[in-house]
Amino acid sequence: HVQLVESGGGSVQAGGSLRLSCAPSGSISSNHCMGWFRQVPGKEREKVAGIVNSAGHTNYADAVKGRFTISKDPAKKTLYLQMSDLKPEDTGEYYCASDYRFDTSNSCLNKIKETDFSAWGQGTQVTVS
Repeated sequence: HVQLVESGGGSVQAGGSLRLSCAPSGSISSNHCMGWFRQVPGKEREKVAGIVNSAGHTNYADAVKGRFTISKDPAKKTLYLQMSDLKPEDTGEYYCASDYRFDTSNSCLNKIKETDFSAWGQGTQVTVS
């Protein structure tokens, strides 16, 4: 059972940058589908970025394209989300998620619902003012 631990959240002024990290506490296959979601009170979690661990293919929500970059460090088995040019609307709780149930890169990147992922971190707060 994969457990994920996020870190790196905080408060930043608009235009600033933050890097979030997500490390698995346990064994994780290199062939995992992973993503970053964010949630604000009263709304559903929305996917902001996804990556196929084995192939490195990525995709992004339109709201963050060109500003956020998802990446992985295979040696550290750590997932990152580099966030630049942050805006107040980026404020929220950020979660990393993982799932092994996919057969192609597209089927991984097309996972957008919370129920599409089986493992979650506890979340890290990002506040942009």
